[in-house]
Amino acid sequence: MRTLAHFVMRGRSQAAMAATVPAVLALLLPMLGIVSSAVVALVTLRAGARDGLIVSAISSIASSLLTYLLLGTLKPALGFLLVLWLPAWALGILLRRSRSLSLMVQTALGFGLLLVALLHLALGDPQAQWVQILQPLAEGLVQSNLMEPAESQGLVQSMANWMTGFLAAGFYLQLLLAVFLARIWQAQLYNPGGFMAEFQGLRVHGSIALMVLPLFAMAWLQGAMAPALVRDLALLLAPLWLVQGMAVAHGAALQARLHPGWLVTLYALLLIAPAPAMTLVILVGLVDVPVDFRARLSLKSGPEQ
Repeated sequence: MRTLAHFVMRGRSQAAMAATVPAVLALLLPMLGIVSSAVVALVTLRAGARDGLIVSAISSIASSLLTYLLLGTLKPALGFLLVLWLPAWALGILLRRSRSLSLMVQTALGFGLLLVALLHLALGDPQAQWVQILQPLAEGLVQSNLMEPAESQGLVQSMANWMTGFLAAGFYLQLLLAVFLARIWQAQLYNPGGFMAEFQGLRVHGSIALMVLPLFAMAWLQGAMAPALVRDLALLLAPLWLVQGMAVAHGAALQARLHPGWLVTLYALLLIAPAPAMTLVILVGLVDVPVDFRARLSLKSGPEQ
């Protein structure tokens, strides 16, 4: 990946190529969209807003030509610009000027909130729309004799209840991972170790916790009976506390001088058992707001240094 970062920083045309190719391939492998966004964010972080915007524009033209030749439509290229490149460009500007990873992570929530608002305003009842989209899944399960019709409809309804929130949370998490990757590249090329120092100090403002806790409580206690907007916002805010929980884990491991295997085990659990592991990390992130684990560990280790 460092080789790719070197290639990106050689010039605008190289950066545009590095942003365009993963974006087009992301139509088949969505995770590659993170790499494409990271390229634009890296250029913005290192060279500034103007260069980042120029690379986004060149990439838009190139991807328009590619998608038209391959698919006969320009719509994917517009999606790349609006979903992958412009948000990463804006967050890159913010991080370049503020030098605050915490501020960037919290500001990025605005893009997720915008997506939730647009879906509710445009669709009126997103849940009903998701039922229609997922209906072929129910029919396929019934035809394959995997479920009874009533069971398949219940599954589709349950999935539809949470799909808008999952979509917004996935979009938000993708943005964060893209800017993190860009910051990692920047640190590897120009400031070794800089990203990890920033990440270990990442901390969400307490006022956001006060907003999140009632939403989490309502979504947890009422489940599918909770208002749709409450469910969507609760899911959207989950990645924020997941990131803070991971920052706590990294910071605490450094201050407590834990063996690196401890973090390796944590990441392995996130891959093997994502639901319970993520829930635990999110809870750690939330509890850290009043407790501040890293500050407490710093006080304990201070006299020994």
